[in-house]
Amino acid sequence: MIVRPVSSSDLPALIELARSTGAGLTTLPANEERLAHRVGWAEKTFRGEAGRGDADYLFVLEDDDGRVVGISAIAGAVGLREPWYNYRVGLTVSASQELNIYREIPTLFLANDLTGNSELCSLFLHSDFRNGLNGRLLAKARMLFIAEFPQLFGAKIIAEMRGMSDEQGRSPFWESLGRHFFKMEFSQADYLTGVGNKAFIAELMPKFPLYSCFLSEDARNVIGRVHADTEPALTMLKAEGFSYQGYVDIFDAGPAVECETAKIRAVRDSATLVLAIGTPGDDATQFLIHNRKREDCRITVGAARFAAGTLVVAPATAKRLRLSAGDNVRAVPLSPAREAV
Repeated sequence: MIVRPVSSSDLPALIELARSTGAGLTTLPANEERLAHRVGWAEKTFRGEAGRGDADYLFVLEDDDGRVVGISAIAGAVGLREPWYNYRVGLTVSASQELNIYREIPTLFLANDLTGNSELCSLFLHSDFRNGLNGRLLAKARMLFIAEFPQLFGAKIIAEMRGMSDEQGRSPFWESLGRHFFKMEFSQADYLTGVGNKAFIAELMPKFPLYSCFLSEDARNVIGRVHADTEPALTMLKAEGFSYQGYVDIFDAGPAVECETAKIRAVRDSATLVLAIGTPGDDATQFLIHNRKREDCRITVGAARFAAGTLVVAPATAKRLRLSAGDNVRAVPLSPAREAV
């Protein structure tokens, strides 16, 4: 498996992936025109022809047979072209000594606080390939790309996680809040945000602080919680240094997690090394390895070991990277439990 930049020839495979995602992945709508536009813009981004506010680094996961089975992306910066909204979960205290009343009420404040940060987004892996190291490769390859090209990204990286919805795609938070302002199902609003209408919809949401006690119990219970399918991704991000700081999505109340770019484990602990080709050995460590290229970027996971200042990998790993012995790579142990390189 390798992670590489998307190309126009991937469009049919992306359409099929988009149709299999269900509600929740708003940045991958099953709309051929929109996807074609996004792919074209991603190609422009990898060529260095897009400013940070417009940059869309869209990657695909490809197996050794050339089949595209997953996608992931990095947005260069959010909110620099249109407002970027989240709810900040705060606290309102009401107290009266005379009446012996003291109440702490969680309160939602509409905010643009995350504007300008880079975003990890559009993570999706076909269900038939959710095994082995595929998911971790697809998700973490982006971090190694950021480590190689930090000048392209903000000082902080965020990730909006998919919020809670039932098997029919109904969001308790949307049913209790958003539905009162829009005559549509959550799935339709979810789709509209994916095709570029999030700011417009957000403008119609209430601007004043929202007391959570006005929401249904089901809605209150999902604030800051992720969908069951997203739990593994959240666990992985936490292990890399990301944390929830009280910001949630305005539609499904899924949490936004964040980390200073330089403190992300895969960024902080990665190093540039000389590639050697040989036999890593039975005690080799699984490494995330990047060929250090931008437009021709290729990132893979492979067993590797250190020897005389080099990173020794198997011939198949070097072939996936399209590199030869003596070339430079950027690498980091795949697991945070391993020691830094």
